[in-house]
Formats: sequence, C-alpha cells, structure tokens
Amino acid sequence: MSRIKYTQQSQRWIVKIGSALLTRDGEGLDYAAIADWAGQITALREQGIEVVLVSSGSVAEGMSRMGWKVRPTTLPELQAAAAVGQAGLIQTYQTEFQKYQVQVAQILLTHDDVRHRLRYLNARNTLRTLIRLGTIPIVNENDTVAFEEIRLGDNDTLGAVVASLVEADLLVILTDQKGLYNKDPRHNPDAEFISEGAAMNPDYVSFAGAAGTAIGSGGMATKVKAARRAARAGCATVIVSGREKDVLTRLRKGENLGTLLTPDDSKLAARKQWIAGQTQAKGTLYLDDGAVNALLRLGKSLLPVGVERCEGNFERGDRVDCADAQGRVIARGLCNYASKDVSLICKTPSQSIPEVLGYMGEAELIHRDNLVLED
Repeated sequence: MSRIKYTQQSQRWIVKIGSALLTRDGEGLDYAAIADWAGQITALREQGIEVVLVSSGSVAEGMSRMGWKVRPTTLPELQAAAAVGQAGLIQTYQTEFQKYQVQVAQILLTHDDVRHRLRYLNARNTLRTLIRLGTIPIVNENDTVAFEEIRLGDNDTLGAVVASLVEADLLVILTDQKGLYNKDPRHNPDAEFISEGAAMNPDYVSFAGAAGTAIGSGGMATKVKAARRAARAGCATVIVSGREKDVLTRLRKGENLGTLLTPDDSKLAARKQWIAGQTQAKGTLYLDDGAVNALLRLGKSLLPVGVERCEGNFERGDRVDCADAQGRVIARGLCNYASKDVSLICKTPSQSIPEVLGYMGEAELIHRDNLVLED
C-alpha cells in the first residue's frame, strides 16, 4: 500500500540526480543520459506529476571543460569549476527539454536562502510559481559563491530542503547504488537489502556508508539524513539506482525498486519546517537532565535555568542546537537571546534575568513554538 500511496497517488516529485549519473566518470556531461532523464521526466509530467529537478554535475562539467582530472580541493577552484560548468549543465537541459516543448528554469540556492525567513519565503514562492506555470525548475547549490558557512553541503540535503519548500509528496534520490542495505554491500556479501522502512528509524544512518566516487560529494549517509529531513515535511523518499532502465516511469507504475523511506503521519507546521530545514547552527546550548526531560517528554519550552553552558557566537533569532550532557543534539530552535547574554543567564531562573542582564526579554530561551525535536 505504501508504494501505491507514495508513487502512484503522489502528485509532486523532487527528482535528485547525482554527478555519477550525469557525467562520464569525470569526463564531462553524459549527453545521452541527460536526454534520457529529460524523456522520463516529460513522461511523468504527461501523467500529471509536477516535477522539480535537483541536479548535480556543474563542478564535474567544469572540471572537464578546464581539463582537470582530479576534483579541486581549494574553494576558489571549486567555485571556478562550478561557474564554468553551470552554464554547460543548464544549456544541456534546456536543449533536451525543448525537444518536448518544455521550458526549464534555473534556481541556485545557498544556506542563507533557507536561514533567512524572508528569503526562504521568496524562494518558496518562486518555485511554486514556476511549477504553476508548467516549467521544470532545475535547482542546484550556488557553488560559485557559497563558502563553508553558507553551504547546504550536498544535493541530497538540497533535495530535502526543496521538498519542504514546495511541500512535495515524494523525493526520489537517484544514485549509483540499488538502495539502502544494513551493511555496505561493497564489502559485506551478506548485506541485506532494505526495501521499505520508516525514515526516522535511527538504525538507518548507522547502516549507511561513505561516498563511493571521487566525483560526487555525498554518500548513502547523506541520503538517509535527507530522507529524515524530508519526512519532517510529510514527504516520502525513494533511494534508487539511476542505472535502472526507465527507473522514474517504473516507479510511477508502482514497481518495487529501491528503498522507500516513509514519513510519520504527523507533519510539521510551516514555520517548524523552516527551522528544521536550516542545515547549520550558530551555536549549541548544553542542557541538564531536567531540561532534556522537559523538552523530550513534557513538551515544554527551554528555560535558562536548564542550560549548563553555551558555545558559539549567535544573535537573537539565530538557530541553535540543544544538546544533552553527552553532546547528543536533541533539538534545534530559534534563541531569544544573543550568545553573550545566554552565557550570563545559564542556570538562572527566568525571574532573575532582569537582575543579571539589566533588562527582561522573554522568559524562555527558546519557546516551544520555535523548537523542533531531533528524532
């Protein structure tokens, strides 16, 4: 029933295609493969599916055009490769989709576009408008300007962010592996394949292995984490081999391909989706056992009295992580005080905040409405 619900009855898909499927082992774009993807996506559209494409490949294409055989390690060279390659990537998609009279649109995002509420809403509105107009939005990280502090990190994560932005039903992560196993099948012949499971199953992250090629930037672990992120927005994920012939149209028919990771029944409210969608924290609050219990089991807000210490440099309204005594992140949220003030009011009852700071902001460090629990 899950396969039917999430593949045959869904109406909005995010399709993420990795570098290994779009390039010829680092020798530039595989034009025949891109032509095939364009044909499959067009076939989905003809069946009433709205598709947003998250595409890797710009750095690999730039490497080819620059004659580089090894992926650059310095940020300026990576940005240069992305700048050169992005033009070729979008031109190729434009050419292939034009054969079906389908218009494409290029969207380049960074973490700042997700972190800032107004920019987040602008990105969401643009994407939804493009979908309504019948285009194929092609999304990539803006690698030409992104640096570590504003990077989303990889296109698996980007796919999950976009799924939340447009409230997609299904995220399809196309990779060079069959799907998720309980062990790395490349090194364990007894590895068992996982056909379906809950995206929030904590065992799945530990099952996942590392990246398998020198071209891409993500491994199976990033795909499982992306599925968890998408699940918070009520979106299911299929991790499946892009080497399978006609894989997208076969998924639509309900074939049992890849690993289907399903969301819980509950769906985060839009504001909490935005908080959960932010991939970087400005700081960390370390909580005592009482505060951990209040957040996880009692559904309470975070008060300063339950915070042992804080790390990082953040301002009021920035996203911070909340960790237990062992350093395990249990929640994330928007802090009501800057780090310089939090450091002063740690372990302080709320009624004593004015005595310490000389002013009274909010009684809570993080209000429950601005708090998202980690599963």
